[in-house]
Amino acid sequence: MKAVEQKGWSLFQIYDIKERLAAKGFRQEPLKIIEICSGKYANQFLDKNRLVSLCMPCKINVLEENGKVKIVGMKPTMISQLFPEVSQKDVEEVEKEIKEIVDNSR
Repeated sequence: MKAVEQKGWSLFQIYDIKERLAAKGFRQEPLKIIEICSGKYANQFLDKNRLVSLCMPCKINVLEENGKVKIVGMKPTMISQLFPEVSQKDVEEVEKEIKEIVDNSR
């Protein structure tokens, strides 16, 4: 995903859930979980509260539903609701960058 690197983020891992479950004998519709991280934001948030790591790395899910591909993920703005020491402005910035990554990767 070039869009990830263009924003200065790192691509950690891509999990093909359909494939992994098929290997165990289960059947699922296509679903991939993509983990990305911004070192800048990760460091900034961890400095405020190390438990923010529970929300890391950011995940983008790509799934097929009723013949349509959907891209979904948890909104990073929820982090400031769980960890008030992380400013709303900072998580809004993260959310904006993730949205740009998704939009630029289509």
